[in-house]
Amino acid sequence: MGLVRKLINQSGDEFELEDGASLSVVLDRIAGLYGRPFKKEFYEPGLKDVKMGFVVTVNGVLMGQLQGVDTQLNDGDNIILMSLMSGG
Repeated sequence: MGLVRKLINQSGDEFELEDGASLSVVLDRIAGLYGRPFKKEFYEPGLKDVKMGFVVTVNGVLMGQLQGVDTQLNDGDNIILMSLMSGG
């Protein structure tokens, strides 16, 4: 989560959303708040996925195992944005 934390300069945030909002609404809001560095590295509004090397989880499940950015959110959902790690 370190690289994402650097992009937005904080470790967490809370958002109030309309009922039935999707993950893309949250990602669009974050992109609007944190601007160009976030859009360049992590997510460009209007796209159907985050940039290569990053993942998003909703309640511990990868968004790719759900409905991607179209995943419907519920009150209290925990969303984590993080970079993929590799090494050996």
